[in-house]
Amino acid sequence: MDDGQKHVQASIRSNYGKFSDKEKLIADYILQNPQNIIHHTINQVADELHVAESTVFRFCQRIGFKGYQALKIALAAEFVTPMKDIHEKINEGDSVGTIAKKVFRSNMKTLEDTMHIIDGSTFEEACEVILKAGKVEFFGNGGSAVVAMDAYHKFIRSGLQVNANLESHMQLMSASQLTKNDVAILISHSGSTKDMLDVLQILKEKGVKTISITNFAKSPLTKEADLSLYTVAEEIDFRSEAMSSRIAQLSIIDALYTNVMIGKKEDGREALQNMRGAISLKRL
Repeated sequence: MDDGQKHVQASIRSNYGKFSDKEKLIADYILQNPQNIIHHTINQVADELHVAESTVFRFCQRIGFKGYQALKIALAAEFVTPMKDIHEKINEGDSVGTIAKKVFRSNMKTLEDTMHIIDGSTFEEACEVILKAGKVEFFGNGGSAVVAMDAYHKFIRSGLQVNANLESHMQLMSASQLTKNDVAILISHSGSTKDMLDVLQILKEKGVKTISITNFAKSPLTKEADLSLYTVAEEIDFRSEAMSSRIAQLSIIDALYTNVMIGKKEDGREALQNMRGAISLKRL
C-alpha cells in the first residue's frame, strides 16, 4: 500500500497503546490539531511540542509513512475527501432506495477502514492465545451482546470450550469462574461501558487473558486488556446505535474464527463435521 492510501488517524488510533510517552504526545497533537499538521512544517510542529524534529520524523515512520511530508499529504487527503461521500447524511426526503444505498456505502467504508488498520502481529497473537485456551468466553452488552452471541455460535463449531452470556449479572458470575488458562474476549464499541469494565476488573483479578474489540484506542477497556483489536466506524444520525461498528466487529470475529479453525487443522475439521452431523437431525 502506498503512503497516499494509508489512513493517518485510523493508524494512530489502532497503535496508540504501543506508543511511548513522546509518541503519544505527537499522536494526541495530530488527532486534536490535524489542520495544523497540514499547514505547518515539521520544524514548527517539533517546536510547538518541544521535541526534536527527528522524533516527529520517526513517529511518522512508526505509523507506516516514509516521513513527515508523506503523512501530511495523506492527512490532507482525509480532510479534502467530502465526508458525505463516506458517511452520508440520511435526509428525511431520501427515497427508500437512496437510504438503503447510503447504509450499504457506510458499511463498506467501515469494513475498508477497519481492514486497513488490522495489526497482523496482534491478530496472530490473539489467535494463538485462543488456540491455547482452556476455555474462551465472549462478553458484550447492548448491540455488542449480539456480536458476542454470534461469536459463540461460530466458535462452538471449533471444538473449543466456549461460552457467552447476555445478562450482566450472569456475566460477572461467569467471569469469576474463569482461570489464568482461559481467555475472555470483550466486545464494546466505546470501550467505556461500565458493565464491561466491571467484568474486566474481575477477569484481571483472576489472571484471565483478555482481548478487547473496540473502536477507541484510548478507552479504559483497551488500557487494561492484554490485547486489543480495533474497528473504525463513524456513527451518525439514525445509525447512532453502533450499526456500522457491529458489521466491523462481526468481521473481526469471522477472521478470528477462520484463523483458529485453520490452526486447529484436523481437530477443527472433525469438530465441524460433528457439529454438522448434529444439526442435520433438524432437517427433514
